[in-house]
Amino acid sequence: MVDYLVVGLGLAGISFCEVLEERNTSFKVISDDSQTSSNVAGGLYNPVILKRFTLAWDAKAQLDQAIPFYNRLEQKLETQLDYKLPVLRRFASIEEQNMWFEAADKPQLSHFLSTKILPNKNGAIDAPFGYGEVLHTGRVATKKLLQEYKNYLVKKDLILQETFLFDQLVFGIDQVSYKGLTAKNVVFATGYGQSSNPFFNYLPLNGTKGELLTIKAPELKEDRVIKSSVFIIPLGNDLYRVGATYKWKDKTNIPTAEAKSELLEKLNTFLKCDYEVVDHVAGIRPTVADRRPLVGRHPEKENVYVLNGFGSRGVMTAPKTALDLYNYAEKGVPLSKEIDIDRFTKKYYLINS
Repeated sequence: MVDYLVVGLGLAGISFCEVLEERNTSFKVISDDSQTSSNVAGGLYNPVILKRFTLAWDAKAQLDQAIPFYNRLEQKLETQLDYKLPVLRRFASIEEQNMWFEAADKPQLSHFLSTKILPNKNGAIDAPFGYGEVLHTGRVATKKLLQEYKNYLVKKDLILQETFLFDQLVFGIDQVSYKGLTAKNVVFATGYGQSSNPFFNYLPLNGTKGELLTIKAPELKEDRVIKSSVFIIPLGNDLYRVGATYKWKDKTNIPTAEAKSELLEKLNTFLKCDYEVVDHVAGIRPTVADRRPLVGRHPEKENVYVLNGFGSRGVMTAPKTALDLYNYAEKGVPLSKEIDIDRFTKKYYLINS
């Protein structure tokens, strides 16, 4: 018997597995790689919402957990995952510069917003009003992380690479069993795949499709993240990730010509050098109507939990939220009302009454 059966191995699943392993709590993972959101993500950790110059929800507490978390993973997996990169917000006007300074004066933002306007010195970018710099930012190589962590679990015989079948989950007294595996608890961390989960499909996980391009631009020579109408994220070797789109109706992982056209149109408003599109990917972000994670225990199944709903900020949100779930399940520490799925329990009983 293991303590936890973890279903799903995106950023949420990895974060929870790490919390378990660091505390000598046994687990087994089941994952089929069907959800691509973590795999294709831009991977930025940026505490500021740059459209409105506001601090993202719980950003400082999340970063305080996330940075040491990825540093420990780098040592464990013996590979670089965290790339420290400045994030520059391209100003479109003097008015935006003034709004930036007003935001930087606010106590909660002063730690993250530089008050120095950076002039543009890159002839490949049109930025006559310069940039504002966000501090304490970077990029996690999420695709590398998912692959390396899966390899780690394979070596330790801690993962079943297959699709989870709900009709094979059998409930006993204080335990569950699945195809010969027995566990005290099961945690579902399946991203948008939760929509087909009979235990948690009552939760309002909407799913937002995001598409990103990778371009090769030898003349750009930029080693900072540039945020304008789209992000440009340097990957090295003259490659840059460009994104992202937000679509609410299409729930497929198939890249579309429409999204590619939208991204290139926005990119061309400020990028002034030649480039070539070398990749185009898509994934469904696990988004929630109130923009807060979905964490907690099933209303009726005492040993069934969910860890989900991180949207586009999984790199920052997952490590802290995974620890919150562990402390709740193992120590009885109450979850924040903002993330606890108890906020939707009335809906569960309405549906199942």
